[in-house]
Amino acid sequence: MSASAKILLIEDDAGITDTLQRALVEEGHQVAVEKRGDDGLARAASNDSIDVVITDLRLPGLNGLELVRQLHAARPRLPIILITAYGTTDIAIEATKFGAYDDLLKPFNMPDMIALVRKAADSNRLMSEPVILGEPGAARDALVGQSAAMQAIYKEIGRVASKPVNVLIRGETGTGKELIARALYQHSDRANAPFIAINCAAIPETLLESELFGHERGAFTGADARRIGRFEQADHGTIFLDEIGDMTPGTQVKLMRVLQEKCLQRLGGKETISVDVRVVAATHRDLETAIQQKQFREDLYYRLSVVVITLPPLRNRKEDIPALIHYFLQKHGPELGNANPSIHPDAIEFLAIQTWPGNVRELENVVRKTLLLAQNYTINLDHARATLNKSADLGYSAARPLAEYVDYLLAACRRDEL
Repeated sequence: MSASAKILLIEDDAGITDTLQRALVEEGHQVAVEKRGDDGLARAASNDSIDVVITDLRLPGLNGLELVRQLHAARPRLPIILITAYGTTDIAIEATKFGAYDDLLKPFNMPDMIALVRKAADSNRLMSEPVILGEPGAARDALVGQSAAMQAIYKEIGRVASKPVNVLIRGETGTGKELIARALYQHSDRANAPFIAINCAAIPETLLESELFGHERGAFTGADARRIGRFEQADHGTIFLDEIGDMTPGTQVKLMRVLQEKCLQRLGGKETISVDVRVVAATHRDLETAIQQKQFREDLYYRLSVVVITLPPLRNRKEDIPALIHYFLQKHGPELGNANPSIHPDAIEFLAIQTWPGNVRELENVVRKTLLLAQNYTINLDHARATLNKSADLGYSAARPLAEYVDYLLAACRRDEL
């Protein structure tokens, strides 16, 4: 189940409304409904708590195309999903140009809608939730640490965030590269425009080009409608290309053209489309070696690395570990039923001397697992040791998700009962 989002559904068809509302509520979302376009616009424009809007194209009071245009002008970071009928794809393209996050054709598959809502809600969270530098405070996401290395990074973010330059973020897996990208976006003069994150390693090569640059109908098997790519959606905003080192040479060529000429062509299309997008890229790979091995284009590297921010591994800033532990306790304690979690100094000292090959991400997962193991009591040295020992059993990685650790504990309990 994805994180709960507050969704406004603007739809005058009672059957579609009932079906969609029921499915989204089952996913854990909160859903409000408006039947008229003008009423939906007024509600969404004045309610900052709404995370995603789903609107039909044809509505009484105000059509969906005009609704998208006006709502995007009022709340440019609010994701809007447009529902259209067959034969109206050109209008859907216009809506995307006006600021719609994406569109779905009727009749749509419910799993597709649920997945799209999840992506839109995640996009809204990345744009809206602040990334605090240095001090966690009450923020959900923060770059925590007062070490000299982190202080230098905060200063670098402040120096380049408002500059119209591309940035390359380097660092091992789990060091917090996405947080750096979001901080650059939120402190830039593009903070009211879209921020779109793409994991280049998570999307197959055959789909990544379409995801980035869009495609025309019939461009490849299964392309039954024209789709806008993420670069067009991010126009005047920021696109974050995570794991850029995993991008294939063919896609690198097309990305290089976009960076150099500030325009693109959709797959299967001939129209040249101008885009104004700031690119923030990230990688854990050694790009210099990849260039020597002809796996990464040298000219693309120089286009991306106008500014380079290198995140240190956690083992090189161990003085930040106690602050990180307390931050993760406050972040995850309430969701695990412990509003005021506490930890013994011996447990902090023990965790601080570990090597943490999975970096901050691994530490966060270990803290969550230890909270679960401690069962609302103060976390002590035995809890911390037990978590790391159980994670190491049978090659289990401490960086894996909490849900897998819960399954592990339940299976261990069943074995003990036999």
